[in-house]
Amino acid sequence: MKKTWNHKGIIEMFEANRNEELAGPMEAYMKNHFPFLGIKSPLRKQLLKELFAEYVLPEPDQLFDEVWKLYELPEREYQYAGIALIEKMRKQLTMEDFPVLRQFIETKSWWDSVDSIAPHFVGQLVKMDRAFGKSVMMEWSRSDNMWTNRSAILHQLKFKHETDTDLLFNIIQQHSASTEFFIQKAIGWALREYAKTNPEIVKAFVEEHPLKPLSKREALKHFG
Repeated sequence: MKKTWNHKGIIEMFEANRNEELAGPMEAYMKNHFPFLGIKSPLRKQLLKELFAEYVLPEPDQLFDEVWKLYELPEREYQYAGIALIEKMRKQLTMEDFPVLRQFIETKSWWDSVDSIAPHFVGQLVKMDRAFGKSVMMEWSRSDNMWTNRSAILHQLKFKHETDTDLLFNIIQQHSASTEFFIQKAIGWALREYAKTNPEIVKAFVEEHPLKPLSKREALKHFG
């Protein structure tokens, strides 16, 4: 019989696998923005798999409370665990969850967490109601927060033939002059990914619109 959900189970499991020797290089890779326990991705995923098998998942209305309990802990692996919990319960997400997902994006922000949340959870919500989702993404695109802007650029990353091209290009044009590295990279990544589905329209867009060299280079990386 499974145990009642308790986020402390994750803490106990992760602490038992703390590895100071691995933590240093992991912190350096993330530019020392966060402390780490030193649990590499394969082991972390295995530990979480075991934990999800051992515990009953929280009730849907308790999901984000439980994620915050993990997100507030200092070591980066706990933010990864919080995102993994959302992934485990992603079918429970509703259109009302845009604001809390934005909070996670703007909290302890770095590319690793943002790029896990935006194309997966945010993109899923946009697909539920394309008109409302578009209005939210335009609002995010106008935000003063760079990571929220990046999320708006990347939310259609996995949409393929379902991509709203007008929305993608509109948001990109809003940020095409940005000097921010993570915005330039996001623009290039979004275009490169969509080029796998519609190469001609991406090539034409890049030729007809001014983009920063990094964005352009990334966008055309797979063209001959």
